[in-house]
Amino acid sequence: MLNIKHISKTFNSGTVNEKQAITDISLHLKEGDFATIIGSNGAGKSTLFNAISGDFFTDSGSIYLDGEDVTFKPQHKRAKFIGRLYQDPMRGSAPGMTIEENLALAAGRGGWFSHIKKSDREDFREQLRLLDIGLENRMTQPVGLLSGGQRQALTLLMATVNKPKLLLLDEHTAALDPATADKVLSLTERIVRENKLTCLMITHNMHSALELGNRVLMMDAGRIVLDIEGQEREDLTVEDLLAKFRMGAGKQLDNDRILLS
Repeated sequence: MLNIKHISKTFNSGTVNEKQAITDISLHLKEGDFATIIGSNGAGKSTLFNAISGDFFTDSGSIYLDGEDVTFKPQHKRAKFIGRLYQDPMRGSAPGMTIEENLALAAGRGGWFSHIKKSDREDFREQLRLLDIGLENRMTQPVGLLSGGQRQALTLLMATVNKPKLLLLDEHTAALDPATADKVLSLTERIVRENKLTCLMITHNMHSALELGNRVLMMDAGRIVLDIEGQEREDLTVEDLLAKFRMGAGKQLDNDRILLS
């Protein structure tokens, strides 16, 4: 579903602020793969997502999605088949629009001041009910009145209401309190599994990296230094993963923001 071949990106090339953000990254995801990504600040995780999303064009290499070369497709064209959630719950939804208007806009069935068909409204209500956080009874309320966790759950539904070819989750629970984060992660796991989505999820929680999905990637200094799946992954502990990182990166993992337990 996703095939990345030798992509690199340098920002501010030729200046004192030159920064090699990602270096010769190759990655292949099969349809239905759910890979978690972990790494310290500045490892290149979000930059990799930005490259996949088309926020910028890479300096070299190629990106294929479902067999189509999207290397030089602009962000707005890739957004038609890539869903993305960010760390900030305020991104990804329009606060002045109601819940049902946000969903209609995401589903391509209208939006602000547009007529929403009764059948669509019932469909949205059922999908919200499955989130099990009470939003099905608040469909006409502005999204700006929701809590951070409720907005993130809604944004997750919006990103997947039309099945994307690829779902990118950029530390989407990092700004939430632990209980709410667990709820959103549980919703994430269920939605990805039931819709058989291909997914990449950046996380700062080592246990989440090992417990969710079928594959773990670790990044350092703009490179993927570990790619673990199958039985090897199932047998790993957090301590094992840290040891493997030391071997792959040649240094200790900077864990200032990484939760080890």
